[in-house]
Amino acid sequence: MIEKINESKAFIDKVISNKKIETMIILGSGMGGFEENYEPMHQIDYKDIPNFLTPSVEGHAGKLSIVSINEKLTAILSGRAHYYEGYPIQDLVIPIRTFSLLGVQNLILTNAAGGISNTYEPGDIVSISDHINLTGNNPLIGKNLENFGPRFPDMSEIYDKGFQKLAKEVSKNHFEFKTGIYAWFTGPSYETPAEVQFAKNIGADLVGMSTVPEAIAAKHAGMKVSAFSLVTNLAAGISKNPLNHEEVVEIADLSKQKLQGFMKEFLSELNLDN
Repeated sequence: MIEKINESKAFIDKVISNKKIETMIILGSGMGGFEENYEPMHQIDYKDIPNFLTPSVEGHAGKLSIVSINEKLTAILSGRAHYYEGYPIQDLVIPIRTFSLLGVQNLILTNAAGGISNTYEPGDIVSISDHINLTGNNPLIGKNLENFGPRFPDMSEIYDKGFQKLAKEVSKNHFEFKTGIYAWFTGPSYETPAEVQFAKNIGADLVGMSTVPEAIAAKHAGMKVSAFSLVTNLAAGISKNPLNHEEVVEIADLSKQKLQGFMKEFLSELNLDN
């Protein structure tokens, strides 16, 4: 695994001429095309980067853009591969570990999620405050990669409170700020009403099929993490209608301008503060 990560790092290092990248953002549903807000210094398809997985899901372009935000380099990863696509979980976090070795300190994650909390409506943007891993898997299983972090990393505060404070301030210009706990299911089937009720009973506000492996790997590597869910539907048993991916894409498209406007300002302020 470390050989794969080093190979990816060497490739990107050569592209950016060994410059330092401060921040990376992984774009989920509702964020497609966000990279077009910036003039790319470099743009590469995942398939051309050694060991990067190419997503197969609609709305995940599979493209890396290196841009400058407030004179600091930021890596924008348009789309992600998911565990339900059949990949080993350790391969899913190669981008996180690659950019960690490149010196990235800040990770921003976005996703589409089902809303459980009765305070959420489709189109809401929620800052993730914590997560519950319900999959029985973890990207740190196997031999510990000592270059990144300890065998037993602390997970008391995966999602940085300073970033949440900044998000709350920035959101005033865009939407009502909400926070929530995200429960990770493997997918690709949507959760059953009983599973959603179980997640609600143990404290979850959101359900989804991504983000948690990346957050765990980033925290292990000492990165500061912030994550945002776009509530694209109410979860099974809460919604009165059957769930489908077309609804997710539709709500994501309708909320695109709001989410991307917020994220542009958030990244700008983040790069000023760091």
